[in-house]
Amino acid sequence: MGGGTTTTVPANETSILQKLIAIRDRLTALKQDRTTYLKSSDISTLYEQVIEEVRKINHIREDPSLHDEQNRVDVVLDDVFQLLSLSFLTVGLTRTAPATYASLSTVQRLLEHLNESRIYSYNELSPIEERLGEIRGIIDRDEATESPEITQLVRAKAAVCDAELKELKDSLSTLSPELSPILQQLVSIRRQIVAAGSKPKLNLNELKKLQEELREIENKRVDGNFLSANGDIPQGQNLLNTMLEECHNDLNDFSARQELVGPSLRPLYDQLTEMKNQLENMMITRRWTLRETDLYNYQQKLQTIDDMRVKGSFLDENGNIPEGQAVLLYLLRRCYALIYKLLVSSEPVSEALMPVQNQLSTVRKCLMEVKRMGGLSSARELYPYQMKLASIDNLRVDGKFMIGSAIPEGQGQLNALLAECFDLCHELRVELDDQDE
Repeated sequence: MGGGTTTTVPANETSILQKLIAIRDRLTALKQDRTTYLKSSDISTLYEQVIEEVRKINHIREDPSLHDEQNRVDVVLDDVFQLLSLSFLTVGLTRTAPATYASLSTVQRLLEHLNESRIYSYNELSPIEERLGEIRGIIDRDEATESPEITQLVRAKAAVCDAELKELKDSLSTLSPELSPILQQLVSIRRQIVAAGSKPKLNLNELKKLQEELREIENKRVDGNFLSANGDIPQGQNLLNTMLEECHNDLNDFSARQELVGPSLRPLYDQLTEMKNQLENMMITRRWTLRETDLYNYQQKLQTIDDMRVKGSFLDENGNIPEGQAVLLYLLRRCYALIYKLLVSSEPVSEALMPVQNQLSTVRKCLMEVKRMGGLSSARELYPYQMKLASIDNLRVDGKFMIGSAIPEGQGQLNALLAECFDLCHELRVELDDQDE
């Protein structure tokens, strides 16, 4: 929430604060309980309670003098919403307004960091713009059925992201389209420089190679300008020259440095590196291990580290700016980007049905591979697949995959996947019969 948040809570909001803390504790307990799957019914009960508290806050703050009120209630409400949003994703309700909140929080941080680092081109902005458009579509579609309090809250978050995005796009609007590929190249080089400089062991050859790439780009200039095909001087020279200069500054900093980060920043470096490694592992194993609510702890830790900065820099105990700022900011941004990717790739299937989803995806992949390799050589090759599909089909009760008496989210997706696998088996069988004839 905003920088002007006060810790004192007015008397008429203390009961709301206590209620929100209780809800946050309950959500945290559900998130940590690995003995059972998260259920939609548990989440919707808590969700209704949150809506009730938001109504009370809105009622209290109707007074114009309180419109900008920000206190601990808002901080806890933000926490609750992050957790709720991730819980919605975990139970497979990915395309609902509340589920978009966690994505929007991460997008907001990502855009703030892009603005600060100036390492971006249209290539970085267009997927974010697309995602924000998608989220707006979800909010519009849910408006009729969702409580106005929630719609308003999520819309406000989306509006902040839109404003940040517009600012970034405006700064690129001075760049002529024909210089866009050069900017993209420079953004990529600068990113590689910072990534190379963030490794525990510096590889000078890697930096040298990037330095040569930079020289090649510089050599394309005539009298300090990048020219168009017909020899004109297109708009946006300043932007490219600034980016070139920043690439050289980073290169010089990393090549000349004595240590990766100053001793006072070492604990933060270790913490961020470990988080980055864990999130990268999740990207690989997410289908089997990721419970979206696990991302909450990462979001909280990153936010805490991010908020330690003073005027954009991490300071030591004497208020000085130690070495290694670029390295820490790179790690921080990388973690935000990984969380964003994990949120975007969340499947609209409840975690209770993920094991079935994974089995069906594997069978489908194997059948596609058999088809690609020229089909079956005998009918016996189909038996293992047919038996596996029959056993999955037998899990259904009246066409639904049940967990106890509950019908988890993702029925449509699993039924479509099952039907596709049966179709593939049938196609392979027909092809084999045709060959035999």
